[in-house]
Amino acid sequence: MDILENLYPDYTCSRNSPLNCDRPTETAAEVKGAKFCLDCGFPTTLPLPSELNGQRGNYQITSYLGVRGLGRLYAAINDKDGQAVIIKEYLLPNRCFSPEESQKILDTFKQVAGASLADGRIQNFRLIQTWEAIVDHSQNRCYLIAHNPPSTQTLGQYLRDHRAITAAKVREILNQTLQTLEFLHTQKLRLPNHQVRAGLAHGNLNLDSILIEVKSDREFYIHLSDLALWEHLFVPLSISRSTSLDPAQDLKSLGVVAANFWAGGKTALESDEWGQTDPPLRGFIQQLSGLGATFESAATARQALIQLPKIAAEHQSDSDPMIPVQTSRWRTWGIVGGISALLLLAIAIWYALSRQSAPTIADPRLMARFSDVNSIPPGEFIYTGEQDGTWTNVMRLTPQSDRTLQELLTKPKPEVSATFTYTPIASVNLDSGSKPLQALIGGKSAKNFAITSLSTSMTDELDRQPIAYDGLLIFVAASKKASSLPTVLKGQISIDQLRQIYTGKLTNWQQLGGANLPIKPYAPTEIEASQLFEQLVLKDDPADIAVFKSKVTQLSTEKTQQLILKEFDEDRAGIISFGTVSKTWNQCSGYPLAIATGEKPPVQVLFRRDGKQIDPSVNLCDKNNYLDISSFQTNRYPLGYPVFVVYPKDNTLPPAGAKFAELLKTRQGQCLLNKVGLVPLQPMPDRYLKSNVCK
Repeated sequence: MDILENLYPDYTCSRNSPLNCDRPTETAAEVKGAKFCLDCGFPTTLPLPSELNGQRGNYQITSYLGVRGLGRLYAAINDKDGQAVIIKEYLLPNRCFSPEESQKILDTFKQVAGASLADGRIQNFRLIQTWEAIVDHSQNRCYLIAHNPPSTQTLGQYLRDHRAITAAKVREILNQTLQTLEFLHTQKLRLPNHQVRAGLAHGNLNLDSILIEVKSDREFYIHLSDLALWEHLFVPLSISRSTSLDPAQDLKSLGVVAANFWAGGKTALESDEWGQTDPPLRGFIQQLSGLGATFESAATARQALIQLPKIAAEHQSDSDPMIPVQTSRWRTWGIVGGISALLLLAIAIWYALSRQSAPTIADPRLMARFSDVNSIPPGEFIYTGEQDGTWTNVMRLTPQSDRTLQELLTKPKPEVSATFTYTPIASVNLDSGSKPLQALIGGKSAKNFAITSLSTSMTDELDRQPIAYDGLLIFVAASKKASSLPTVLKGQISIDQLRQIYTGKLTNWQQLGGANLPIKPYAPTEIEASQLFEQLVLKDDPADIAVFKSKVTQLSTEKTQQLILKEFDEDRAGIISFGTVSKTWNQCSGYPLAIATGEKPPVQVLFRRDGKQIDPSVNLCDKNNYLDISSFQTNRYPLGYPVFVVYPKDNTLPPAGAKFAELLKTRQGQCLLNKVGLVPLQPMPDRYLKSNVCK
């Protein structure tokens, strides 16, 4: 749905567009406390400066930025952490919405305004993420708080500032947008009301809901905003609009956007006035828009886009600063030669680096050390986790030669009188919830925050921040023999096969191509690991979980690994087990199997320093291995999950949990977590791990 020019016909605005009119803003500036425009009675903009109070902070509004889509934008600062935010204000003017309609929309907005990955992962798929949704019942206004990239503008704004658009730029905009739509359409997403949806359509793609972040003359990023799920709530019922959210319609809308953007304004798809410099791209956009055969999904559309024939350089427009134009043959050959030389140099550098360290993605925004984190509240803070869980295990480990992680984190900033004491709690079972999380609610104990992987046990009273990734590794006896399980399984196993093994449907390795050997399914004693296995493999099916608990042999991960070695020596190693990444990745008694899901290729998270993933012929005992962090970041590894710092949503309490998470997300904190077997939020180069930054 395009932006409606006459969205509020009941208001006699001189510009016929009260949302975009200057008079409501002028009224707010001229008349202190004014709520309505002096000319037409439409709600005014917020006075400047002003404050908006939310659960996750108080927002000092500093400036009015204008209108985007169906709402007004303001710049603000979050008092809680000093971060800049963008506030989008939605209106329910009383001439267009009845009191009953307004009340229903206010209630619905709070429930649906925002979407995040259902398993709690934090991923950058260029979808503007909602920080908080606020409703004001007294003024019939809603507010969406987000951390927008600082230098974004809408495609519509960008188009007004640039006379001509190149085909190459249109291709890249389509490429990035389709990639984000693929994520949005296929991932399990959780709404603020905790409803989980298996994919979600955007439903509102237009030149104003697609943002462009220009990084340099040659680099830009596309972000999607303003999903119809909440944006369309604020279209008056008197105006016709589509209420269905259909991924196929997203593709058609994107095709229309691409044609209009390329043509420099609205155009008919069949018109000959656009797309002549790149006929293959023109045909693709027409097909995307629904003219002719349609694409099955965003993924198939993107593959078709990538496979389009490349256009000649001379067809580029010289008015586009992001894509330089070659004006002569000799200049073209000179540039080609220069690019070739740079590519050869880049390949040489990459090869040299890959011989030394794991692939890395540097993030300059990370603070370097604990000492860089400001505003840590003084005091003695007690935090908790599962007694036999991941955090309890890593706290015992020594990332430095003389101090455990617990000792390092007790007083992370010696110059600040803040101490953090870890006191774990044991959950007998998780059917009635996680005891560490329950200890944070309603003042039941003196615990200030918790560290856990069990995000599904959270309630609305709690907030969370990811600090690292962990996961489950499935392992069998490691061996290079041709008849060994890693070899006959080709180093992999599927989620479906695991489910059948752990529910008694597969009982002999012959059924999977191995020797005549009974399958012995084991599980660790760690309650977090078993609970996550039930979620990720058994899909929380009560019947399968009951069989799993009756069939499986429980043993600590360390004892299972010892038993595997003993049985292997006696040539009867039929054990299969699982354990957390932090306990199982850096050992060589068990071979970690790659995991396959459905028709997708299997994902192996353990790689060698030469950049190749492990296979059954590899000697794992040389400890020349590293974890492929991108598999966790992008949700490709089906048994990965985040580790969270969880704390109460209570602004009257000291922000101990939030600041502790901030400490752990510094480069120093991420290095330390990497050293004790957790997967950092982003790759840590060897030069960091070997430098003083981890000390």
